[in-house]
Order: sequence, then structure tokens, then C-alpha cells
Amino acid sequence: MTTPTAAPAAAAPALADNPAVADNPVLRVPPAEPADAAAYFAASLAFHADVSDVAAALATAAETGGGPGFVVVDSRSTAAWEQGHVPGAIHLPTADVPRLASAFLDRDVPVVVYCWGPGCNGATRAAYALAGAGYRVKEMLGGMEYWIREGFAHETAGGTERRAADPLTAPVGADACGC
Repeated sequence: MTTPTAAPAAAAPALADNPAVADNPVLRVPPAEPADAAAYFAASLAFHADVSDVAAALATAAETGGGPGFVVVDSRSTAAWEQGHVPGAIHLPTADVPRLASAFLDRDVPVVVYCWGPGCNGATRAAYALAGAGYRVKEMLGGMEYWIREGFAHETAGGTERRAADPLTAPVGADACGC
């Protein structure tokens, strides 16, 4: 596989000196300096995991008979949990985290928490409560919605289910997206 290379950049006027920037909604606020962007994105990776990475870690742990090194927490309601959840997840609704976390979780084991999906901040609130209680925590980006949309198995009251992957969220005919 070859790595794409870019042609040398043509000399471009500084963003602040470019009159077209004022009308450009993307560049109206200039991009961060590279060092600032690197720090931001590094921090983001410390706080987030995506569903594909969580699924891959769980699958590897199942294949090897070891643990994934973290516990998965579903922070949704009981009704939502019963509709389907990540296999092996612990059910701990967001509102119950302050009261029940210590009964279900070990502070020495990192937690990956999820809720419905990108339009819900329940996992963010649960992660905030867990971090405040002394747990190392990451939020699973995409939540249950993207877990199912990417074609991963989920447990329901009726057993394990799996839907075909949505080609808008996962590659067709491939095990991984390559990112």
C-alpha cells in the first residue's frame, strides 16, 4: 500500500489577511495551531472510545479468555436496557451512579460508559459522576445506536440479536474500518 503524498503547498496568504475568510463559515474562526490541536485530540482520545474499538477489545478478550481491561456500563433506563444492551455490560442508570457505583464497580478497573447515542448526553453525565467518584472513565462515542448500526451483537430479554451493518456507519464486507 502506498502512502499518499501531498504536493508542496503553494504560498497562501495568512488566514487573517485573506478577505475570503470573513465569508467562510469554516475558517471564520481559524484552525488551532498544530501543537494546540495535538493536545486537544490527545486529550479527546483519553476521554472517548468508539464502538468499533470497544467491540474489538471485547472480542479479543473473549477469544483469549482474558478480560478486556475495562468494564462496560450501560447508563440508560431499565426499559432501554431491556430493549438491548452490549453483551457483558453492567446496567447502572445515570441517576443511580452516585448511589450504586461502588456496589458494582472497582475503582482500579477503567469504565467505558454508554447511553443511547450521539443525541443523548446521559453517558456524559454518567461519566462525569463516575469521574467525580474516583473512577477512570471513557465515554463510548455513538452509544447503543452506533453499536447496533455497526452490526455488533446485542443482548435482549429474548436472547442475542444482530442486525446487518449500516453501510453509512461501517464498511460493507470488511471486519474493520481501517481507521
